[in-house]
Amino acid sequence: MHYLKYKCMLILCFFTISVYAQQPAPLSLKVLLNTVDQKAPALLADSAAISIKLAQANEVRNNWLPNFKLNYQADVGTNNNVAGGYFGFGIVPSNSSGVRAQNNTSSALTNLGIASFDWEAYNFGAYAAQNRVANSDVAVERNNFQNSRYRLQAYAIGGYLELMRLQDFLAIQARTIQRDDQIRKSIQSLAKSGIRPGVDTSIAEAELSKARLNYIELDNRFKQVQLQLSAISGIPSQAIVPDTLMGDKLSDNIGAPALINADTANHPYINYYKSVVQNSLQREDLVRKQYNPKILLEAAGWGRGSSIENDKFGPLSNGWGFDRNNYLVGVGVSYNLFDLRRKQLKLRTQKTVTDYASKQLNEQKSLLELSINQANVELNTARQRLQEIPDQLKAATAGYRQKLSLYKSGLTDIIELNAAVNILYRAETDYAQARYAYTSALFQKAITGNQLPSVLNLLN
Repeated sequence: MHYLKYKCMLILCFFTISVYAQQPAPLSLKVLLNTVDQKAPALLADSAAISIKLAQANEVRNNWLPNFKLNYQADVGTNNNVAGGYFGFGIVPSNSSGVRAQNNTSSALTNLGIASFDWEAYNFGAYAAQNRVANSDVAVERNNFQNSRYRLQAYAIGGYLELMRLQDFLAIQARTIQRDDQIRKSIQSLAKSGIRPGVDTSIAEAELSKARLNYIELDNRFKQVQLQLSAISGIPSQAIVPDTLMGDKLSDNIGAPALINADTANHPYINYYKSVVQNSLQREDLVRKQYNPKILLEAAGWGRGSSIENDKFGPLSNGWGFDRNNYLVGVGVSYNLFDLRRKQLKLRTQKTVTDYASKQLNEQKSLLELSINQANVELNTARQRLQEIPDQLKAATAGYRQKLSLYKSGLTDIIELNAAVNILYRAETDYAQARYAYTSALFQKAITGNQLPSVLNLLN
């Protein structure tokens, strides 16, 4: 018997250790946030968008490069021309000389080689304005990345806190199932002995079934939140188990000094809209300068050969090689007077865009200020609620124990006992909700005030 008892104890211990080993280790909030920063699909896409803007800025920085073209052609055809000019439209072939009294169908061979160089050497600041706009585009994209990152962190924190809340509710529901099961067993014993009516057993069974259904629903919601966090972190959903000690650490610091003043000036939400306004101002400057006069430096060298010599058609083979060589170097100024009107219209449009961006910035500042004030109020309320709620839980626990003793003694009925159980259940859920409300309000204040590291440091 002793050997059998010892063997059963070993089997029970092994089973307990195996079950415990299968439970995933709690995942800290810091680890979750770091993983989201590295693997969130939305952030990876925004990071790629920054690379695009950087490539475009590098492209713009090379707009100042000149054009240097090498051309060569050899052509066979007739050589007839008439006096008078025309616009080429880019489709009328050139046919120099060849002005004769009558049409000539003889063929001639010509060849032409050209090396040309043209450079917009100076445009009164347009190149620099283009570079500033390109760099501003990069800044906007980077601030958009930081904005998305901050919002995604807020989303991940909200999901993590929701897991903590549901985890507390699941624990409460498990205790409720255990209590209801104990009550059911006690009622069954009392009913069999004739002390209690059989209907009490049915009522106890109904309460136990309801508690189990509530547990199933809570477990479903818990797994749904796990899947949502898994989608943005890449962590398997089963491994996303919140650290229950986090709520205790934050609750223990309920009397700690308030966070330092909110840093709205450098808030990611504000920085993004600031960069949008700055980008629009840089585009205004570009509009002013892109219609400025342009100073052009041009040069060309070319050689020509022809089978026509002194207006006489020779063998086509005489057309190979260059008979005449020329070069041309010049400096030019180009300015379109009608660009004055175009600049005015485009600048007016861009100023409207700047005004819109400025109003968006002011709106975001107002909304952020409102959120900070609301977070302060909510945090103070949550702190007061969390300090008061233990008295409710203590009284409800004492009331339940008293009613259970009275019921077992036959001094009260099942209705009053169920009422005491419900009061205790409500007190436990109120306490869990109060803990959740406090931690949620604390993180909300940290997020709106750009002081998230201050709260995360409390978890060390």
